[in-house]
Amino acid sequence: MSMKENVDFVKDELNSEEKFLESVVKVESFYKRYKALIIGLVSIGIIAVIAISINTYNNEKNKTASNIAFDKVIADPKDTEALNTLKETNNKLYEVAMYLQAKKDGNYPDTKIPYLKELSEYKKALTNNDVSKLNELSMKSDFLLKEFAIFNKALVLVNEGKYKEAKVALSLIPQSSKASELSALLEHYLLTK
Repeated sequence: MSMKENVDFVKDELNSEEKFLESVVKVESFYKRYKALIIGLVSIGIIAVIAISINTYNNEKNKTASNIAFDKVIADPKDTEALNTLKETNNKLYEVAMYLQAKKDGNYPDTKIPYLKELSEYKKALTNNDVSKLNELSMKSDFLLKEFAIFNKALVLVNEGKYKEAKVALSLIPQSSKASELSALLEHYLLTK
């Protein structure tokens, strides 16, 4: 029996080696058939990794340069070189710098940045006591200072002697708002009106 077992063992070994060689031949024929496609995909993958790395490096470089330029503009608003660098590397940060500079000069700058645009409109409406503009701003659901706009609208209405309208405006401020304390003070004042 041991001879038969040895023969079976050798057959099994030959079968496994045969299967291994067969799979190697299949892989080799697959590689030969799709060689150009495989090389192309690997090349595209390598190029993509390199391109992403270069893009990330350039973005970091621009971010650093724009932050340095922004610091220089904050320190000296008349630094034209820093302003140009900021404009080239980060347009939104340039608009923030221009907004801050115009704000120091007492102007209301035009900007494309939504929050700064809304703040500028809010300041204009407060300065001009424009109830309709304050009302328009307070109706925007995503306005940053919505409750404060409502409160200031109520203040303007009180100054104009429109106490009932002011009370209605104050009722729009939720109790969870930061402006609710101010609203409560003004409502207390309006109890006598």
